[in-house]
Amino acid sequence: MQRTGNFLCVVSLKQFFQKNMLTRRHIRVKVLQSIYAHNQRENPNIDSQEKFLHHSIDQMQDLYLLLLQLLVSLQQQAESFLVKSQKKHLATALEKDPSRTFIDNKLIRIITSNTTFSEIIKRKKLNYWALDSEYVNIIFNELREWDWYDVYLSKNETTFKEDQDFVLKVYKEVIAPNDKLYEYLEDKRLTWIDDFPIVNTAIVKMLGKLSEKNASSLLVPNLYKNEEDREYALQLFRKVILNEDKLNAQIEGKTPNWDQDRIADVDLIILKMGIAEFLYFPSIPVRATINEYLEVSKEYSTPKSSIFVNGILDKIVKEFSENGKLNKIGRGLQ
Repeated sequence: MQRTGNFLCVVSLKQFFQKNMLTRRHIRVKVLQSIYAHNQRENPNIDSQEKFLHHSIDQMQDLYLLLLQLLVSLQQQAESFLVKSQKKHLATALEKDPSRTFIDNKLIRIITSNTTFSEIIKRKKLNYWALDSEYVNIIFNELREWDWYDVYLSKNETTFKEDQDFVLKVYKEVIAPNDKLYEYLEDKRLTWIDDFPIVNTAIVKMLGKLSEKNASSLLVPNLYKNEEDREYALQLFRKVILNEDKLNAQIEGKTPNWDQDRIADVDLIILKMGIAEFLYFPSIPVRATINEYLEVSKEYSTPKSSIFVNGILDKIVKEFSENGKLNKIGRGLQ
């Protein structure tokens, strides 16, 4: 899946809950990826693929924490640079008395002083930037080239809002678009590439709201909104894999100009996931299912896929409604 030019995922901030990262759409994407991987295996094993699904989702939190830790490491690098500059044999007046504005940044200090954040970094052994410090150097050197960085350092005192705006600017303009960082993350864990835009958006939203008062609840969000969402991921994966023949039969005849073997693999999986939600998830509204999979197809398949997916799912909904197969209760009817 290709990288887009916009590194901050174009996602409505309303989709993010204060204390969790994943929306149902993100879960659907993860399930889509797992089903695709399962289908590509010579000897697919549903149990091992289920473990991969949960592992892949759990890794999103690792990426989130690692990118926050990068901000901390960047501040530490600035302090190290300051100390080295002061020790120069022919240090200039500015180097002898350098600015500590970035080093004393109040927002990053909230992150570093949070025990929950520190403990989870330690427990998960996310000490990547200590081991691969050259990437911190690359980003710090790029930061130093920006005029607005010098302007920020020139301030003797800063408000919390000024510190917050500066950190947001560093993240959006220096960290998120950095090609070397992107390549590094790709080499570390392949699933992180698809997670990168989602996690970037979550971090920017969180940094924009973070304060000393809410740090304990906001800084390290849960992955899932609740246990129901976690179970939804597993059940959606199982229902599609274990009912493949039944789901394929529902698609037969709905694509007069296309044989199933000519439909793009991703489109076929999206259709099966949509049909599985119609049949096996009574509380999910029909329109929510269709709208969500249209958006997924726009992001992960061909340019015309959303039109194709919309047409097929609409046909199937009408057929299910006429035949009494549409298993929906309460708000799921709409």
